[in-house]
Amino acid sequence: MFRVLDVATAVPTTPLDPATVVDGAPEAGSRALAAVAGVEVGVWEMSPGTATDVEVDEVFVVLSGSATVSFEDGERVDLGPGTVVRLRAGEHTTWVVHETLRKIYVA
Repeated sequence: MFRVLDVATAVPTTPLDPATVVDGAPEAGSRALAAVAGVEVGVWEMSPGTATDVEVDEVFVVLSGSATVSFEDGERVDLGPGTVVRLRAGEHTTWVVHETLRKIYVA
């Protein structure tokens, strides 16, 4: 049984689907850390670039890096270490990652 979850180990990343890439050549990936009451907790990382996404229900906390996420309703959220964000399933977003972004997610 693990009490301390490893958020520092490298996350394997792969290039994003070219259909979602707006700028640059971002890569992303995730690594599951635990399942709690049927909910996944993990680490996600994306390298610099711009890409679109359709979200799942998720809450995340940024560990490192910086980015801006824009929502189709016009809201923009600047992300940095300590930022906590709630995403809703089906939301269309655009992620502009300035410095490799690493977050802990609960989804």
